[in-house]
Amino acid sequence: MPTYLYRVRDTAGKLVKGHMDAVSEAELAGKLQKMGYVVTKITEGHVGIKMEGLAELADRFKRIRTEDKIMFNIQLANMIDSGIPLLSSLKTLKDQIENNKLKEILGDVYRSIDGGGSFSEAIAKHPNIFSKLFVSMVKAGEVSGSLPTVLNRGAVFAEHQADIRQRINGALFYPLILIITAIGVTTFIVTFVMPNFIRIFKGAGVALPLPTMILYGIGLGVKKYWWIILLGIIFIGFGIKIYIGTERGRLQFDRLKLNFPIIGSLARKLYISRFARTLATMIASGVPILQSLNLAGEVVGNEVIARVIKSTRDGVEEGEAIAESLKISGEFPADMIQMVAVGEETGNLEGLLNKISDFYDMAVDYSIRKLTALLEPVFLLIIGCIVAFIMASMLLPIFDMMKALQH
Repeated sequence: MPTYLYRVRDTAGKLVKGHMDAVSEAELAGKLQKMGYVVTKITEGHVGIKMEGLAELADRFKRIRTEDKIMFNIQLANMIDSGIPLLSSLKTLKDQIENNKLKEILGDVYRSIDGGGSFSEAIAKHPNIFSKLFVSMVKAGEVSGSLPTVLNRGAVFAEHQADIRQRINGALFYPLILIITAIGVTTFIVTFVMPNFIRIFKGAGVALPLPTMILYGIGLGVKKYWWIILLGIIFIGFGIKIYIGTERGRLQFDRLKLNFPIIGSLARKLYISRFARTLATMIASGVPILQSLNLAGEVVGNEVIARVIKSTRDGVEEGEAIAESLKISGEFPADMIQMVAVGEETGNLEGLLNKISDFYDMAVDYSIRKLTALLEPVFLLIIGCIVAFIMASMLLPIFDMMKALQH
């Protein structure tokens, strides 16, 4: 079935562009007229598809912020909860939103629903914007008739995850600045300042001590072979990225993150919190438990934990309890497993999972503050040692030159 590009006007006279599969131009024109549009142009999509591909390539450089998606969820939930039909709500939000990329996507969602599709099917066409988890929640909300509640839960969940990411990025920002500054200053001194001193020392016939020779050799190597060093760093970085992209590499890297001193404990708490919050949100939204476990495994962000969740899902399908399957893996702490077991026994699994997530969120916050307090003096100590070594390399020949002048 061929694809056609179309240009139409809506009831307000606004120009709308898009594409749709149809048997013929006449059939497409009939569909668009039934949707209330006035057709201005229809073109078969050979050249158009190429132009559309260029447009999609340009759209990759645009960005839809998490805040935009959260506000969309909240506003849509409030409008539907107030009795405004879904299509009218989407049209109003589309006209109000300032982000052009999100506006365009909402326009496509609106047209898909207006053409007879469901909301979940319409947003599933845009996986880069609407995750599988969100699509499943919307689908469950449509079936149960609780779409506003589900949208609000999705907004709360997204806001919570964004807050966690912001706290972690904030904790790592200061150490990262220290590292970049130290590397930049050290490189400048070693490659530009140190050679000038060496020429003075050699001209005065002063024998260079070992620290000065080491630093001078490093400076010469960096200045002469900087491009090889840069290519080596890029090559190693790409090699690591390609290896991590493999199933084995991803598993080993994620296991290393869990077992790494200090950071591993923080990462494990973060994954447990994300798993518990995701599973609780999905259960509360009416998504079946097996599908909820599948989605929780996909979004947890660690292959080791994801495999445990997949094994748990298989066990639940065979009639085992969630807590028992998690316990066998050895990857989850005993207190978390005990709370899950109590939730299953009392029928309040959603509530206990939320409590688990709240507890581990507090633990993550405490660990972040502790890690920040630890990293700052460690990096300052490392920078101090580097500065001391550079100063010693420059001062020792000066002392020797002063002794030679005295004699």
